[in-house]
Amino acid sequence: MQGTANRSPRRWLTLAALTLSVLIVGLDGTVINVALPTISAQLHATSAQLQWIGGGYLLALSVAMLPVGKLGDRFGHKKILLGGIALFGLASLAGAAAGTPAAVIAARAVLGVGAAVIMPLSMAILPRVFDKEELPRAVAVWTAATALGMPVGPLVGGWLLDHFWWGSVFLFNVPVVVLALLAGLWLLPSDASRTQLPYSKGSFDLAGSALGAGGIIALVYGTILIPTDGWTSPSVLVSLVLAAGLLTAFVRHERRTAHPIIDLALFADRRFRWGTLIAVFVNFAVMGILFVTPQYLEAVLGNDSFGTGLRVLPLIGGLMAAATLSEALVPRLGARTVVPAGLALLAAGTFLGATTAPGDGYGFTALWLGLTGLGFGLAVVPATSLVMGVLPETGTGSGTSLLETVQQLGGTLGVAGLGSLLGYGYLHRLTTDDLAGLPAPAADAARDSVSGADAVAGQLHLPGLADSAHAAFVHGMDLVLAGCGGLALLAAVAAALFLPRGTATGTTEGTADGTTEVARTLPEPAESLA
Repeated sequence: MQGTANRSPRRWLTLAALTLSVLIVGLDGTVINVALPTISAQLHATSAQLQWIGGGYLLALSVAMLPVGKLGDRFGHKKILLGGIALFGLASLAGAAAGTPAAVIAARAVLGVGAAVIMPLSMAILPRVFDKEELPRAVAVWTAATALGMPVGPLVGGWLLDHFWWGSVFLFNVPVVVLALLAGLWLLPSDASRTQLPYSKGSFDLAGSALGAGGIIALVYGTILIPTDGWTSPSVLVSLVLAAGLLTAFVRHERRTAHPIIDLALFADRRFRWGTLIAVFVNFAVMGILFVTPQYLEAVLGNDSFGTGLRVLPLIGGLMAAATLSEALVPRLGARTVVPAGLALLAAGTFLGATTAPGDGYGFTALWLGLTGLGFGLAVVPATSLVMGVLPETGTGSGTSLLETVQQLGGTLGVAGLGSLLGYGYLHRLTTDDLAGLPAPAADAARDSVSGADAVAGQLHLPGLADSAHAAFVHGMDLVLAGCGGLALLAAVAAALFLPRGTATGTTEGTADGTTEVARTLPEPAESLA
């Protein structure tokens, strides 16, 4: 185990450099949402083009993330990470200068590629800088930075649009990227000592990359079509069936090839298998919460984008509190106790949120958001630390790419599925009497979304329609939150049954059947931080 005397005094500055890069990715993932109406008006973008401004980013992010870790393992984490940060900055400049919807879509797609490099490789560097005692704290800070960008993105975007033109939502990335590059060049551990390790040899798995990319493209494309085409449309069904076939072929190929882009043998370790699965469950639930809550705060409670971003911050406050708690609790109680407790708190928070009534104010929302954030942190930080503790020194990039890709796909499917549940609940409860006699376009807009119903009600002076739409949306949101709570509860039971006993990074942990499992030690951060 790494001694305290050998810990670099610059390790926390290194963590700051890593979190700066993932924070900008989190911000950019949501900041564009508030600019879509302005882009639509000024660039005359169609609804399909607006959809692909978001969908193109998501598609590129999901596809590029899988092979990136292997590239980092082969050519150096620092080198590839800094290249990804630079690409992110260049794409931001291109987005700010874009004059057509197609140019914005292209810039967003390149931003997705940059984000796909930054997320797994910034995580892969953590065990090279922190020993196994401090790694959970570093993971907690890294996780908080990624989560913080989600609610703060609309807040930043709203402020920028109030003072500048729409391109400022891209341009604000550039100074942060420059700062992240300078900090990374100075603080990140050198790749020089890693170029002689085994992962730098062997051919790159092009066939596996192609199969994985094809399967992920089909899966993400199909889920992007679900909100407009429905689950049973031929386009969605064909995409999902094709995705299943390609991903099955990908798994078979990866098991047979000598130099796979991902190491499927990692799933043989129960800490990696169940830590990853639990992280996916948590990500699924939190993405659902972040999908419905901003809409509720804005459409039902009447906040603007800036106010909505502020009011989601209790979720992050709970996460930050959990980071401190988990650091103290996991060494004493073990991940097998702390993770299920966190998932139970997450379930309690979402079940409490599922009792929201149309007349409830923000105070009740802040309560269940804070509880949800606390459970989120207590579950995801130890689970991620379990996964990081399993990764071999020669394949941390591949392992974190696999973890991030599975989480990303789980979140994408979660938003699609929970979005359908929200739509069902909204339409089921919307009073049809308020739509009678309306022109067809107005009635369709009211059925499409609560914001559309608000617009129609305001134009036609129909306060009853607005009240009905708000109540219907709250009903749909309650269904989504109840679904998230049920999933978190199932994950809590699975964690209690199947996670190994002991601490997240202990040397020996008991398995569910009472046998013991020797944990692999983390790679010692003995490398220079120069």
